[in-house]
Amino acid sequence: MAKSKVKDKEEIKYELTALDRCDRCGSQAWVKVGGVNGELLFCSHHYNKVEKSIKEWAFNILDERERLIENRLTGSDK
Repeated sequence: MAKSKVKDKEEIKYELTALDRCDRCGSQAWVKVGGVNGELLFCSHHYNKVEKSIKEWAFNILDERERLIENRLTGSDK
């Protein structure tokens, strides 16, 4: 008899919610950037545009864009 191994799913807690909005366009924010003067919120599209320049001055970057892929993988195509 073969034994199957089942991994326990680790529950991930995300900080950004649907109420957090991109400072550029108002879409749902997936990235929060902390700097000396405060925080900026970005959707995936706008963060991709400024990612290199932001990394020069940001001291904290919370990137939750993996949720976009996770949602795509768990959805159904019925």
